[in-house]
Amino acid sequence: MSDPSKSEMGLLDQLLDPFTQCLDAESAERVIAFGIAPAVQQRMSALAERANDGLLTEEERADYEALINAADFISILKLKALRRFASNSRM
Repeated sequence: MSDPSKSEMGLLDQLLDPFTQCLDAESAERVIAFGIAPAVQQRMSALAERANDGLLTEEERADYEALINAADFISILKLKALRRFASNSRM
């Protein structure tokens, strides 16, 4: 039986690799340097605390899941940009 997370990552790679191929060095650096705004990070932390305490409303749970998914997506983009930048700098 295949690991669903591996197949999902394969699909995500197929989706994002063409994007990262479009990045020049300056664009890759900007993606790598991108950070989550402090207000958003504070909201994520507050929601995480409420989630750990089992106190999230349905609306908060939806917001928290959306924020986590977005943060994961951004992290993947940053990693791909970093790899692209590293491979370009070796040329």
